[in-house]
Amino acid sequence: MITQVSLRALLSQEGRRDPNPFYADLHRQGPVCVLTDPAEKFDVVVHGYDAVHEALRDPALHVMTGDYPDRRGGTRWRQHPALRVLVNSIFFTEGPDHTRVRRLVSQAFSARRVTALEPAVERIVARLLDRLAQRGADGTPVDLLAEFALPVPSDVVGELLGVPEQDRAWFPERVRRFGAILDLGAGVWRHQQAADDAAEDLTGYFAALVARRRKQPRDDLVSVLAAAPELHDDELVANLLTMYNGGFVTTTHLIANGVRILLDDPAERARVLADQERAAGFVQEVLRYEPPTHFSIRWAARDTVIAGAPIPRDSRVLVLLGAANRDPHRFTNPDMFDPARDEGQPLSFGAGIHYCLGAVLSKLEGRIALPMLLRRFPGLRLAGDPGERTTLMLRGYESLPVTVT
Repeated sequence: MITQVSLRALLSQEGRRDPNPFYADLHRQGPVCVLTDPAEKFDVVVHGYDAVHEALRDPALHVMTGDYPDRRGGTRWRQHPALRVLVNSIFFTEGPDHTRVRRLVSQAFSARRVTALEPAVERIVARLLDRLAQRGADGTPVDLLAEFALPVPSDVVGELLGVPEQDRAWFPERVRRFGAILDLGAGVWRHQQAADDAAEDLTGYFAALVARRRKQPRDDLVSVLAAAPELHDDELVANLLTMYNGGFVTTTHLIANGVRILLDDPAERARVLADQERAAGFVQEVLRYEPPTHFSIRWAARDTVIAGAPIPRDSRVLVLLGAANRDPHRFTNPDMFDPARDEGQPLSFGAGIHYCLGAVLSKLEGRIALPMLLRRFPGLRLAGDPGERTTLMLRGYESLPVTVT
């Protein structure tokens, strides 16, 4: 018999601050549970590691494509620019449309191309470390998130796509407002107007950039995609917007979460500094232990079964990546941070056809940025309380005050 549970504890302030006790309780109930409260907007929660892996690969479970809200609640959602952008992007398409776009975009994120980016990532990190040194030279606290963890991936993905350097500081506030509607809970709808305004700004920017690249192509992804006849303009702009946003926000939180762990654990900090190979394991364990994204959402296009549990057609399925990463049936002592563990990949970047295109690049950035930061600033210290993290999607700090001398 499948256990019935509620998400109330997870969506409380306490649960948002630390969801891991809720995840531990879920694991005691089995890998899949039924949700009983219609107000929670979901019918089933999948949280065991193997069950999550299975759900993300099950062809019966679809992302929230545009026809799903059309069928369930009408077409009013189409009045919102932010929602239209999401549904036009690769993150919310299925079938041939998804395959067509992913084939085009994935060329930019191949392992070979990402490896070739390594010298550029090192140059970007070194330049931002110089700026960090200048701003914190007299012991003045600086925000490591704003001055380093955010601009590193923003500059890297900006170089890859072709977003001019002078434009990149314009993005973070709009990206923050756009991303606020992606979290769980009824409260996210209060952010809808701000997200729509941000979406209009961002789509206008990328439409103009595409027009410029069509007239004067460059060696960047915008130029390549702008010349691709397979993409219509709304689809092209939506995918550029979501790729750029997703390409730096998750990596920003990976770097900032990793720095916080290192500052709290001097022994681990010394090990990462002493052994360059340790950095790769450290980054992977940060992704498992403090993932930037804790959930994904699916709906059942037809009846299916996950981990022996029946999922009826039209079920709304909450897939908890963060819980899967803390599954004691998969990871020994899952609440312990251990970069030496060798128990398989965390599911922070998903699985199946929607596996994150930028996963290899994100890991590369973390593996390069964190040791370089520690070597440059051996006296790096927290300079204040970074505050609480209360989101489950794009989960990270809003600031990380440090001193670098």
